[in-house]
Amino acid sequence: MKFQGEIEYTITEHSPEHILAEMPIRAGILNPDGVVYPGAMLWFADACATVLAYDTNERLTGTAGILTGIRTNADIVGNQKDGVLRALSRFVKYGSEPSTVRTIITGADEVLIADVTTSYIVAR
Repeated sequence: MKFQGEIEYTITEHSPEHILAEMPIRAGILNPDGVVYPGAMLWFADACATVLAYDTNERLTGTAGILTGIRTNADIVGNQKDGVLRALSRFVKYGSEPSTVRTIITGADEVLIADVTTSYIVAR
């Protein structure tokens, strides 16, 4: 059996305080029931949170360090078959390690799809 997926997202707003992004729902991220695989949602949330954490992390400037995810907690409470998912990532904790980011994924009519919290350290 061969499976092939396609995940794509676009950052629509980017500031030191938040990331707002959209991920179109395509056939390559749907499970056999025709809704988005939870793994695609987690990837989307982590990708957005990582951009926020990396871009505001002064500890990475001029160092050999790499931002490393150390913890993920996800509550997936909904799903949908088509359209667009939106992610909003904001810091819960920033400044000392670990940095923690909460990402809320919503679907059509701003219905909650997932609530994902990720934590990061700078590994050297």
